[in-house]
Amino acid sequence: MKALKTYSFEPDYAVPPGETLREVMDSLGMKQSELAIRTGLTVQTLNRIFNGDQPITYETANKLELVTGVPARMWNNLEALYREQLTKIAERDHLKADLEWLKTIPTKELIERGLLKDESDNVALLRNTLAFYGVSGVAAWREIWENPAVAARRSSCFETCPGPASAWIRQGELQAQAIQCQPYSRERFREALPAIRRLTKEMPEVFEPEMKKLCATAGVALALVREMKKVPWNGATKWLSPRKAMILLCLRGKGEDRFWFSFFHEAGHVLNDNKKLLLVNDGSEDDPREERANGFAADTLIPPQYNCRIRVGRSKSDLVALARELDIAPGIVAGRFQFLTRKWSFHKDMIRQLQWKTA
Repeated sequence: MKALKTYSFEPDYAVPPGETLREVMDSLGMKQSELAIRTGLTVQTLNRIFNGDQPITYETANKLELVTGVPARMWNNLEALYREQLTKIAERDHLKADLEWLKTIPTKELIERGLLKDESDNVALLRNTLAFYGVSGVAAWREIWENPAVAARRSSCFETCPGPASAWIRQGELQAQAIQCQPYSRERFREALPAIRRLTKEMPEVFEPEMKKLCATAGVALALVREMKKVPWNGATKWLSPRKAMILLCLRGKGEDRFWFSFFHEAGHVLNDNKKLLLVNDGSEDDPREERANGFAADTLIPPQYNCRIRVGRSKSDLVALARELDIAPGIVAGRFQFLTRKWSFHKDMIRQLQWKTA
């Protein structure tokens, strides 16, 4: 049987605790003037409590307990619930003005990924979306995601599709925040990279948990997130704190050569670039930091002195033998051959297309 969707109900009204007080008075056969005398409150004060214009204080709740026999904690709870509901009603009125912003966020994709609750009420969906981003309002979201100071390395995608772009990075942040890491150590991260490089010969179910563990011991949280529509990025680097960096990689159906190049590209950013920046790898080469990260990734995977031998490799067996010598996946050597010769159709069968359980 197919499960039915459930939707939350949020009433657009609030019942003051004074309504309950009226009912208690009626059950006791007590008039308002008598209640005023017994509690020491004025008739005017009681009128304001009945209407919800004046709160029931702790002192008043204690008096009502003595007079009515209803515990003070119940009056206090009713008052708290009433004030909370008034605040939610005011919040809903305020949020309605921001519903246009919601249209820029890929809520359908986020719901399909189980990151947002499916809501029939757009205001409730807006509130859930703000909670996903960890902000209290759209103004705060804009301050974080549209402020140019956040990322000196801006992709044009950030300017044209800030909703999907921010949603992809936010998924990475949430993954990374949940990963327990040692305090960042540049030395430990450098030392971990050769061990991670050797994992290129394995399949995702083997190398993914191991590379995450190696990164975490050095203070780097590795997050893997599926591609969002309109966000064709390979990866991103962001410092969540001075003691914890995030490397975020895209899980679109890429070959192993591109995946590993993307990882070591981001590792280069972690090792060499400013901790205050959000750096996005969108394939652009118009930024010296991107060029430096590309060089770091290329040289870490395959030292440059091997490029001549790869370029003249005539057969699959030549590339496999060289991969064995380099202690690296043959698909990465095949990818370097394609890059160096621009013969993109050659040795395609050597490059594994990674399949992800988390995708």
